Amino acid sequence: MRLKKEMVQYIAQVMAKKLTERGYVTYEGNLRNLEALFTNVIIDDLSVEDRLNEEVREILEQHQEKIDRGNIDYHKMFLMIKRKLAQERGLVL
Repeated sequence: MRLKKEMVQYIAQVMAKKLTERGYVTYEGNLRNLEALFTNVIIDDLSVEDRLNEEVREILEQHQEKIDRGNIDYHKMFLMIKRKLAQERGLVL
């Protein structure tokens, strides 16, 4: 995840405050609970890319010998596989 948890929490606080103040969201509970909900949603969404990156690394690791023999650019191959998996799964990165 590229953002620190503190930054995600700050973003969630601002979102909860502004959305409730402007009437876009109504929430019957404590504002802190809404902030926590937003924080969890943001972290879950950001971790999707982290999990995808790890999966791509595992795929490339399985084919490391071929990559080395074929003199293939690891970074280009990483991006190509990542784009393909994201497209297949309907992920927006």
